[in-house]
Amino acid sequence: MNRRDFLQLAAAGAAGATLPWAAQAQSNNWPTTVIRLIVPFPPGGGTDTVSRLVAEKLTVSKKWQLIVDNRPGAAGNIGLDQTAKAKPDGYTLAMAQTSNMAINPALYPKMLFDPLKDLKPIVQVCAQPVVLVVRKESPFKTLADFIAAAKKEPGKYTMAQAGMGTVGHLAGEMLTREAGIDVMQVPYKGAGPGMNDLMGGQVDTYFGSAASVMPQLQAGAVRGLATTSAKRLTALPDLPTVAEQGYKNFEATTWLGLVGPDELPDDIVKQVNAAVVEVMSSKEVQERLEAEGNEPNAGTPEAFATLIRNEYDKWGKLIREANIKIS
Repeated sequence: MNRRDFLQLAAAGAAGATLPWAAQAQSNNWPTTVIRLIVPFPPGGGTDTVSRLVAEKLTVSKKWQLIVDNRPGAAGNIGLDQTAKAKPDGYTLAMAQTSNMAINPALYPKMLFDPLKDLKPIVQVCAQPVVLVVRKESPFKTLADFIAAAKKEPGKYTMAQAGMGTVGHLAGEMLTREAGIDVMQVPYKGAGPGMNDLMGGQVDTYFGSAASVMPQLQAGAVRGLATTSAKRLTALPDLPTVAEQGYKNFEATTWLGLVGPDELPDDIVKQVNAAVVEVMSSKEVQERLEAEGNEPNAGTPEAFATLIRNEYDKWGKLIREANIKIS
């Protein structure tokens, strides 16, 4: 090897040796530009509302620039697939939820991504029970009224939900099976469109997250028949649970949390986790979320990863045993 070749080889080696340091330095300086927060559902739903609150509070408290990017479709699969395939530099994150992380893998014959391998859990944000609502003009005053009518005329009544594979969808399936009724499920691309059709009289009932139906409930535009939480919501103390109304142990809850691409550096995960935990510990944020039907619950990345795995197993088992399929 001549002197020129040796110097070129040495220079290349030195440059390669600096790459990990450079990557770490870039990570330590994060964020230096806008962070894209993908919301895999349309504007107006519970996931969108919580995402915008988190983005707003992080912008104020940390001076980070977050832009909410709604990417609906396939019960959240499209938005999370974009996240999984994004550059793992911390500038593309997503608000994941039960449907796209724990339900869809068992429901869809083919997934664009593997939620357990292609996405990194960062922090759970909150949980959202599901509420069965009807418009105020509906003749149904209670859950028993609706079930009695559905038994009398099988197949007549419709039940909207925010998309195939959402907790609202499975809550509806669980209720129809346990109550022994035949109701037509009507999937929408998000909570907003489903609520709009309920208000317009195109569907009879809507099984949506508490956060997505709370504004209409508070305005008196819709009537709640039941919530799927284990206990009554603080914001809706007069609304009984499904379990209270004769269906013991009935429970179905959506949870929300931030995820990023699988190769996202651990130090960025820690920064985002710490920032969200700080924001969620605010009394103002907690009271606002609870008033909208949410249950704040921010913890460690490890706790969120465990929740995802447990829910993945739980909902997958239910879907297989009930033979629930996308038609």
